[in-house]
Amino acid sequence: MENQKLPNATAVLVLGILSILTCCCYGVVGLALGIIGLVLASKDMKLYRETPEKFINFQNLNVGKILSIIGVVLNALSLIYFIVIISMIGLGALQDPALLQEKIRQMQGL
Repeated sequence: MENQKLPNATAVLVLGILSILTCCCYGVVGLALGIIGLVLASKDMKLYRETPEKFINFQNLNVGKILSIIGVVLNALSLIYFIVIISMIGLGALQDPALLQEKIRQMQGL
């Protein structure tokens, strides 16, 4: 019996890395990538548990799953941070640096 590679192990690894790298994109892109990585990882984990002796790249799957979890957490925190900032300062202030500085001065004066 020849050993095979898990079908989505490399994809899960790449998605985990990309979800961490894109955590500064308002948290939305990386969150989606991390969740997709976790879904693919759970499918491959189930496949691996049925016949573990058949597959050789479980390590890549495991690392990808861990990276996807880290990416989801970082992106969730990033998304929460941006929601709080937008609710406190406003979207217009984020786009106009002068207005942003004025809002910060007002908040410091309180």
